[in-house]
Amino acid sequence: MLFLVAALLLLGVAMGSVAHAPLPVSLVAAAVIGVWLMVFAVRERHSRRHS
Repeated sequence: MLFLVAALLLLGVAMGSVAHAPLPVSLVAAAVIGVWLMVFAVRERHSRRHS
């Protein structure tokens, strides 16, 4: 639950900073977050198949 609160807090900070950041910076940040989510999804799928 604490992780969820921290993630929502970081999302709010990120959304606020994206409004002031240049487009290339926003795109790079979006790509990094997308890669992190894909890695998380693959790890979750892998761990569920082997348990």
